[in-house]
Amino acid sequence: MQFKHPEILYFLFLLVIPVLVHLFQLRRFKKEYFTNVKLLKELSIQSRKSASIKKYLLLATRLLLLTALIIAFAQPFFEAKDSQSKNNELFIIVDNSFSMQAKGQKGELLKRAVQDLLAHTPEALPISVVTNSDDFWNTNITAIEKDLQKLSYSPIPFSLENALLKVKSHNSNQGKDILIITDGIGLDTKSLEQLPENTKTYFVVPKAENRENITIDSVFLAQTLDNFYEVGVQVSSNFQAEKSIPVAMYNQDKLIAKAIMKLNQSKQVLTFTIPKNDFNGYISLNDNSLLFDNTFYFQLSKPEVIPVLSIGAPEKANFLSRLYTQPEFKYINTTLQSLNYSDLAKQQTIILNELESIPLAMHTNLKQFVDKGGNLIVIPSEKNDLSNLNSFLNNFGKIQLTAVQSQEKKITKINFSNPLFANVFEKKISNFQYPTTQQQFGWQTAAPQAISYEDQTAFLATVYKNSGALYLFSAPINKQNSNFQNSPLIVPTFYKMGINKNKNGVQYETIGSGESVFVTTKASKDEVISIQSAEEDFIPMQQIMDDKVKITSGDYPHKAGNYTLIQNKKAIGSLSFNFDRKESQLTETDLEIPKTASTVDSVENFYNTLQVERTDTQIWKWFLILTLIFIIAEIFIQKFIK
Repeated sequence: MQFKHPEILYFLFLLVIPVLVHLFQLRRFKKEYFTNVKLLKELSIQSRKSASIKKYLLLATRLLLLTALIIAFAQPFFEAKDSQSKNNELFIIVDNSFSMQAKGQKGELLKRAVQDLLAHTPEALPISVVTNSDDFWNTNITAIEKDLQKLSYSPIPFSLENALLKVKSHNSNQGKDILIITDGIGLDTKSLEQLPENTKTYFVVPKAENRENITIDSVFLAQTLDNFYEVGVQVSSNFQAEKSIPVAMYNQDKLIAKAIMKLNQSKQVLTFTIPKNDFNGYISLNDNSLLFDNTFYFQLSKPEVIPVLSIGAPEKANFLSRLYTQPEFKYINTTLQSLNYSDLAKQQTIILNELESIPLAMHTNLKQFVDKGGNLIVIPSEKNDLSNLNSFLNNFGKIQLTAVQSQEKKITKINFSNPLFANVFEKKISNFQYPTTQQQFGWQTAAPQAISYEDQTAFLATVYKNSGALYLFSAPINKQNSNFQNSPLIVPTFYKMGINKNKNGVQYETIGSGESVFVTTKASKDEVISIQSAEEDFIPMQQIMDDKVKITSGDYPHKAGNYTLIQNKKAIGSLSFNFDRKESQLTETDLEIPKTASTVDSVENFYNTLQVERTDTQIWKWFLILTLIFIIAEIFIQKFIK
């Protein structure tokens, strides 16, 4: 037990007063003689014993009364379990990503969490609130009440790591408490390991009652006919029972096609056939779970001929001429000696086909070509000057090849998650006719693999730079070294490398992806290109590159939709933006909270926990009650004990 005012305990010396009064309160008894002395003597003895007991009871009562009163004024208390943290700063991290749109027992998870914060957070408590999109520092719940009520869902997936970095950057000499409100979707063990060790961290994990959801994953060009497009729509669902939903396609705001889709698999494709005209619209479906992934915006434009330039010996380029055919491609092969460097910038795809050496003058040109959105395919030669080749590859990152290895290797694995093979295969192929190579370079790079050998090393690696791409083979693919040219895999591989990011096909951007778009237009340094719709208008980051402008929209726009590019008050193009689908999967989360953190059921219980753990137990009231009890006891003693 501790005392708030221990100096008052000095008054306990006053306990001497009742003792002194008791000791010196001596009364002399007078003797009176009567005839019946025996009877009077007996009564006198009884009176003396009763009076002595009464005096001792009164003394004890008064001593206890005075002691309890003095202790009460000293304000005794029991120190709280976590009293050292009572002055900690409170940081509240709120996940307002789209998965928090799911419905729990009392409505949408995010809205319910905000209401709980407003209802249970003390008005005068200093707090800081961090969300995916907005931050509120050194404030209180009353000051930000309206802002929290207007808090909308963010297209940025929840990142605990980023939120903790914001909290960490907020320097303070005080201790910190962190309350994290999230449904747990997107959290992994790595992000949970970032929790600060010397900080009190609490999790409130609201649960969705209904986890069934339907989402439009992607839209792609399934087939191009003479007068029509076949547009594929990939839909994901997690329904246990079969269900039918209507799916509609709109060009601008005009309905042009509608179909009923039966959902009986986790992933299905629905195909629409539309006229071969420019298209700028969207596809939508009806689902009452998450709403953000029910609409997918995209555009189609008239096919443009894709220029492809191959540099190398003509006899080694015969297979390329059979892959890149008219009218879709304009294919040209040239030797290194007859190359016109001014033609490089006019191409969409350039292939370095087994060049023994890459001239230094070409290094800079090809780097700029990729930076402007071009596709570069590098097929090495077994006679390559390794230092020259690695010097060239350094322009695209830390990519290094090692000496040629002379051993047969089987090509056995396709990385279906690599963007190169997106929407190429209807199902994953694990058993196919394995091509082989006789000689291949070793690897010293962490570049993503598109196709791999049986020993897990890369046969084809991909490096994406802004809107451009580098595709690097680890081995020559001429017929003397490999039978890859005879494999069915060569067709989709080279076709996708040739058209990557080309305007042909379905075009759309993902909000928050950070990818750049190249717009073909001439602009001066003072000109600004803006992106507009009926609901939103913003100016993206832009960089002028000769006859193109590189545009990076970052985390904008805030809403998915079809937007118009405006230059000098004139429309010069259009872009379609969609939200990231990462949070569409409402899977059951089983967070393994580290020992340094705690889980509480609700915001109310969080504050109750702090109250219990950090509030001292005041017991001075009990001593006042004891004082009253002793006063009453003295009254009863005076009245009833003779």
